[in-house]
Amino acid sequence: SELCHATNAKTEHVVAWVYEGILTPHGNSPDSWRFSGNALQRTKKALRLSRDLEINTSGVAMVLDLLDEISRLNNSHS
Repeated sequence: SELCHATNAKTEHVVAWVYEGILTPHGNSPDSWRFSGNALQRTKKALRLSRDLEINTSGVAMVLDLLDEISRLNNSHS
């Protein structure tokens, strides 16, 4: 609920993103989930992709994976 509050994301979106592998919480159930610091930025990106570009959950996962790969490639060439 803290992540939802901080990002204005709906609970059902966060749950879907966890099950899709977009977010990785600590804990066994939605009531006990705790997220790391980078989950905040990742949730904001996922929210923008799903809301602003109307990308579905699977598409959000793919786009975020591609953005992560681009970031890794850029960092390896620096």
